[in-house]
Amino acid sequence: MARFIDELKRTHSCGELRLDDAGADVVLMGWVARARDRGGVVFVDLRDRAGITQVVFDKQGDEALFAVGQELRSEYVLAVRGTVRDRGDMKNDKIPTGAIEVLAAEATILNVAKPPVFPIQDEVNATEETRLAHRYLDLRRPVLQKNLQMRAQAYHAARNALHEQGFLEVETPFLVKYTPGGARNFLVPSRASGKFYSLAESPQLFKQLLMVAGFDRYFQIVRCFRDEDLRGDRQPEFTQIDLEMSFVAQDDVFAVCEKLVFRLWKEVLGVDLSEKYPDGTFPRLPFAESMRDYGNDKPDRRFELRHVDLTALTVAHDGGGIGLLAPIAAKFRDGTYREELPEEIVKAIRVPAAHPLSRKQIDELEGFVKQMGAAGLGRAKIDAGGAWAQSPFAKQVTDGFRAAVNEACGAQDGDVLLFMFGGEQLVHTAMANLRLELGKRLGLIPKVGSGGEWELLWVVDPPLFERGEAPGSWVAAHHPFTRPHDACIEHIATDPGTVLCHRYDLVLNGVEIAGGSIRLHDSEVQRKVFSAIGLSEEDAKEKFSFLLEGLSHGAPPHGGIAFGFDRLVMLLTESESLRDVVAFPKTARGNDLLTGAPGPVDERQLSELKIRSID
Repeated sequence: MARFIDELKRTHSCGELRLDDAGADVVLMGWVARARDRGGVVFVDLRDRAGITQVVFDKQGDEALFAVGQELRSEYVLAVRGTVRDRGDMKNDKIPTGAIEVLAAEATILNVAKPPVFPIQDEVNATEETRLAHRYLDLRRPVLQKNLQMRAQAYHAARNALHEQGFLEVETPFLVKYTPGGARNFLVPSRASGKFYSLAESPQLFKQLLMVAGFDRYFQIVRCFRDEDLRGDRQPEFTQIDLEMSFVAQDDVFAVCEKLVFRLWKEVLGVDLSEKYPDGTFPRLPFAESMRDYGNDKPDRRFELRHVDLTALTVAHDGGGIGLLAPIAAKFRDGTYREELPEEIVKAIRVPAAHPLSRKQIDELEGFVKQMGAAGLGRAKIDAGGAWAQSPFAKQVTDGFRAAVNEACGAQDGDVLLFMFGGEQLVHTAMANLRLELGKRLGLIPKVGSGGEWELLWVVDPPLFERGEAPGSWVAAHHPFTRPHDACIEHIATDPGTVLCHRYDLVLNGVEIAGGSIRLHDSEVQRKVFSAIGLSEEDAKEKFSFLLEGLSHGAPPHGGIAFGFDRLVMLLTESESLRDVVAFPKTARGNDLLTGAPGPVDERQLSELKIRSID
């Protein structure tokens, strides 16, 4: 073994050799993916993270060397020196190295291996729990190795793009002071009795203080932590591309991000986004329009099926003869109805006749929305002359309301209208998910790998406040340090619901990949915002004392954004789960099946930290 490691160094990876290398003397090292003994010849597929090369052990050349080939089993670690030769008619077109093979002249088994608990290949039948418990084997699978290589490319491209735009990489603490609000934090005990650190859920406060300190363009690719319920797109520890800028407006932040995304797509995927976005910018969609047309603030606009808000029509027609809609109309008879902030809403989706839905399918869709808390799903098929068929409302609806709804929805013969009404949040959520479910069932959502589009857009101008749980109360929709539009500042005290702010999300194919805001640096406006959410100066100082103190020492206008890096890589690699782009992920319950974390600690350790165990 020493001859290979000390004297003979690897000359090539197992995915590098081509027909032009025929005749070259090479040294390869890797894992045995497969060994096939054909009597006088052993064929070995040697694998590393770059690919596979076939190695040949020929008994006629060297019987001792051939014996080494016969010993080889799956996942043995092998070093081999040999000559590259043309495979001729026996070439394998399925792999990049398939035109050549290496005839072994010298070989050493560097290590033996137990039989793997599942095949080291892209498609395996092993459960995810088994794969995570043996993650070091799982990570040998080509698909995961490709994912992590693309992740590394994305790291490199992001750093270069930001360095070239004048950003300084600065690290911020992981162990921070606990502050209430937002996501639940992991607590870390300190040796000081009864005191705890918190693992930072983001560098938000520190990056704003870096702006106060004069580091006017900051970024870091940073680990963040949130102790929250998990699902396919969440992990308790995750990575962000975090950046902040001084002396900027919203457009300046967008320009930096757009250059970053263009760079990532070009270097990681080889895709030139300028063909789709020739001016180098992504379209912008106001938050209110996004909610109206799609029911959420992260719309997938690769297909249509937009929502149609029928609330105003329902009020104007006094419920249109439909008993279930009469209470919604009655609420606004006194003239208090406001289209921009309805208490309850009525929405519809038009499914074109080109994509017919059977009664069974509609019943299945009704079951789908009921799982989200909806009472049901109204339906109507458009017959000749605009009549409604196959609808529980057909005998109730007035001619005027039916005609108005058909016109608003653009309904044609054979189309199906799907309705929902009720509380605004519930209707938006259920209809947004219904739209996506229809898109999947009807085959309307193109797959990127099959010629589909990369659809990017900014969702902008959301409200600064949303209603709190107590009647008449307001809370910050995101956080209380977001700058309102200048024209809205005068309404903070009198009409908080109309105040829009400079917060923004970057959406890719219906997935939010980045979010940020222009921050509040003006103490007078900050006090107005705190007052609107019922936060006294004393409470504000208690929760955010060091930030407020820092901002009082000459804070520049500033703003920033954070990209969800794991989610971004998941989309770039077309993976189904974040666990496919993270080297050592946790399960949906937050467990590490490889190491057994989280695990118990002994009483002595707890005693040192002044913590009592609870049986």
